[in-house]
Amino acid sequence: MADDPLPLTDWVHHDFGVRLTVTEPVDLGADRRALLWRAESADGGRYAVKLSGGGTPAGLIVSAHLAGQGVPGIPAPLPGPDGRAWTVRDGRRLSVLPWVSDDRALGGAMTDAHWRSYGQVLARVHAAEVTDELAGLLPPGGGTHPAVLATLRAVDERLCRHRPGDRLADELARIWSTAAGPVAELTAAVEPLGAELRDRPGRAVVCHGDPHLGNLLLGPAGRIWLIDWDDAVLAPPECDLMFVFGGVLAFAPVTAAQQAAFRVGYGPTEPDPARLAWFLTVRALDDLGDWAGQVLDVARAEGERQQALDIVRGLISPDGLVTLARAALRKLGRPPEAR
Repeated sequence: MADDPLPLTDWVHHDFGVRLTVTEPVDLGADRRALLWRAESADGGRYAVKLSGGGTPAGLIVSAHLAGQGVPGIPAPLPGPDGRAWTVRDGRRLSVLPWVSDDRALGGAMTDAHWRSYGQVLARVHAAEVTDELAGLLPPGGGTHPAVLATLRAVDERLCRHRPGDRLADELARIWSTAAGPVAELTAAVEPLGAELRDRPGRAVVCHGDPHLGNLLLGPAGRIWLIDWDDAVLAPPECDLMFVFGGVLAFAPVTAAQQAAFRVGYGPTEPDPARLAWFLTVRALDDLGDWAGQVLDVARAEGERQQALDIVRGLISPDGLVTLARAALRKLGRPPEAR
């Protein structure tokens, strides 16, 4: 089936029984291994059609499971001929989901009602049954931090060998030098803190893994939709709650009033400060290494490299994730010593 020469509309009709009349490419998200289309069917239905070239089908399995359990705000993928939420075309996973909204939370008008709905949806996600399939499928949240540190070391090594002349790499080298102290604090803290938390493991629940505002769509009457489950993990709830109570996006900080509205929907919760700090630290280092690596990838278009550089600059800004992670660590009363 991976070698089937049929075009997209025929693939979707053959695999999912939907006859598309309109397909429009959509450039959203940071995953350059995926292609996304906004599509319409002959009967007026609207769909998100995706070809994914990386990762695993875990996100589709999780979203289908949650939607099947009646968790609100989770678009359910259409089943293929064998009941799975995807088929294989051109060596990639083809999936079809309802196109639930054009209104994005990021940069949109997210009301208190939307924040309450956001809390309600995450609470239901965290309360969902962890089946044997999910337990065997989903990785632990934050469990990739050894690879994250290896990525940072690789960036360091490349910048040490860097010769001036590439404008974007030159600027990255300057930023990287400025951020050396703060980054050293985070790298020194991540493993000791993680070891302490492993000694007192938290309740592992289904987590979205990346529920920032860019993955929220807004509906009428305060409804929200949580999309893009590719980073789903099993982890303590703080893995998701850090996006509300820790802050992740420098250009979209969460206010105290928004946190309060979220709490109304989520229910009583007091996130563990140490777990919040650890997840924030892992995320900060992961984002920093990933985006810096993209700046150094000269095979990418200059516009993509410039965007990656801008994100690196935002990560170390006063409102950025590196700064927020350092602040969370220091609230624990034990600032790490830079190594």
